Amino acid sequence: MEHAKALLIKAIMTFAILLLFLGSYAGIGDILIITLVLGAISYLAGDLFILPKTSNLTASLADFALSFLVIWGLGLMLFEQANGLIGASLFAAALIASAEWFFHSYIADRVLHINRKI
Repeated sequence: MEHAKALLIKAIMTFAILLLFLGSYAGIGDILIITLVLGAISYLAGDLFILPKTSNLTASLADFALSFLVIWGLGLMLFEQANGLIGASLFAAALIASAEWFFHSYIADRVLHINRKI
């Protein structure tokens, strides 16, 4: 149940950020697809694999890189107009990574039960 709640929080956070930055490029369906793909990959890689083995900073930087690549790559495939997509992807990835900094504290404390300062 803890993982489901964490995934829901992550999905809402990511969807809101993507809607803000990609709303002029794509419809809700495309943004939802990117949210689901990015959420699944980043939860497994960044939150469950990288975070427990490293630091919050390392996991957040990995989330930035992963977010940029997924948003940009899927954007190129899904969106009809891709002008300015790199910039929108960079800004969205930066905001997602910033939000992940706080999300990692939640994950470490409530889901992974890691007793360390992050």
